[in-house]
Amino acid sequence: MSEATLTEQLLQVETQIEALLKQKTELEQKIKQINLAHAQQTSQCQKRIVVVGGRGKLGSLFVRLFVELGHSVSVFEQQDWQNAADILKNADLVVVSVPINLTTQIIQQLVKYLPANTVLADLTSIKAEPLAAMLKHHTGPVVGLHPMFGPDVPDIHDQVVAYCDGRQPEQYQWLIDALSLLGAKLNKVSAESHDKSMAFIQVMRHFSTFVYGLHLQQENPKITDLISLSSPIYRLELAMVGRLFAQDSQLYADIIYSNPNNFDLLKRFAERFNEGIELLESGDKELFKQEFADVRSWFGEYAEHFLKESRVMLEAAHHYTELEIK
Repeated sequence: MSEATLTEQLLQVETQIEALLKQKTELEQKIKQINLAHAQQTSQCQKRIVVVGGRGKLGSLFVRLFVELGHSVSVFEQQDWQNAADILKNADLVVVSVPINLTTQIIQQLVKYLPANTVLADLTSIKAEPLAAMLKHHTGPVVGLHPMFGPDVPDIHDQVVAYCDGRQPEQYQWLIDALSLLGAKLNKVSAESHDKSMAFIQVMRHFSTFVYGLHLQQENPKITDLISLSSPIYRLELAMVGRLFAQDSQLYADIIYSNPNNFDLLKRFAERFNEGIELLESGDKELFKQEFADVRSWFGEYAEHFLKESRVMLEAAHHYTELEIK
């Protein structure tokens, strides 16, 4: 069989794959529309919801989601304080979606306008401090939410939302149910446990990415060369670094600086990084392999699971149409 024939067959297969991917996207969209219609039908009576910071990126996403569910949604911004009493007086739910460094202050200002039966929630990526502030200043139902995704997602289907019970959970169960109906993966966790996990999931990861990006900027390699020489997995890793620097620096500063106790974790990470350099300089490959095996043993069955999961991700990345970078 000639090369031309094989090439033609390959093009046909690629065309079929593109058509199947298009069909898959269309079917997923239809399923989401059906799920949304079901969510609208099964939602309880229309709620009056106020999103504080609703014109921000994450706040506007939740405004859209609540509207799609058929609720009446108002946006509250800095210029609305003079009308706070009117905007908040009949609210069934008030969601605080403001920068971390302003959250506690905003909560303290809001509560004097809230009826006792209003559900008060926040979307902050730390939970202990905001939840404590809501419980202290508001006598009604309180819940802490942390959407584990960025505001650029089209919907929250299969997205993780952590939530921390505060007070009177039966009064905000409709909110948890609504997020579940939209396809979110709800994870109930204590505020303290949440913040400890975020030190590893967010703080350490974001700071490591920040330092990696800073190192690249100061070493100044030609980024087009890095892209052209990268296989899908390295291209994906580079994309994740670039993704961080394409977003709001205030958000990441707030996350990293949110708890000074996290700095000790980062210091221990730096110490282990330096120990790794010392290991390389010693030339002891057997010790390197032993420590590699120790880490693999710690991951256990998850190592193989993550290998398989990453293959699926890389396959998807392989079919992704790359942006033209000049």
